[in-house]
Amino acid sequence: MLPILLVLLGVAAVGGVGYVTSVNNVNKAENQIEEAYSTMDVYLKKRHDLIPNLVNTVKASTEHETELLKQITQANNNAIASSDRQAMIQSESRLDDAVSQLFNMASRNPQLSSNQNFMNLMDQLKRVEDDIANSRKYFNAAVRQYNDKLDSFPGSFVAKNKKPKAYFQVSSQNERENVDVDF
Repeated sequence: MLPILLVLLGVAAVGGVGYVTSVNNVNKAENQIEEAYSTMDVYLKKRHDLIPNLVNTVKASTEHETELLKQITQANNNAIASSDRQAMIQSESRLDDAVSQLFNMASRNPQLSSNQNFMNLMDQLKRVEDDIANSRKYFNAAVRQYNDKLDSFPGSFVAKNKKPKAYFQVSSQNERENVDVDF
């Protein structure tokens, strides 16, 4: 009787440790998503801070691009004011489109290309855009890892009440097209 009881206790202990480990793994993956989102948010904030300076520089150099500048300013303000993650992703997508249009406009405008302040801001924006792209990759990798844990056993068993997270995806055809920037 005692050996059977010890075996049952051993199985229960192993099962309990496995359950706790699985719950912890799912929670760690969820925390990694939050970390990745926060990292991306830092770079998005840098971009939001750069855009008004860039708009003002363009405004001073060209009069005929006021509609594009309004569009960029509005997209930037909407992205800053986004209330939840899904709204932020949509707002950032619209801002990406507007910034791509700015890159295209700048490549066709020799007056802007010769403005040193504008070129410095564009270089900073290019670096921030690269950082945003990398942080989006990290975010999506963290989401994939989390979703994989939810889809596989024992994660699917221990995290029944958790839902898969959404990836940060390109939502417009304009973003999928290459931007030709030539200064």
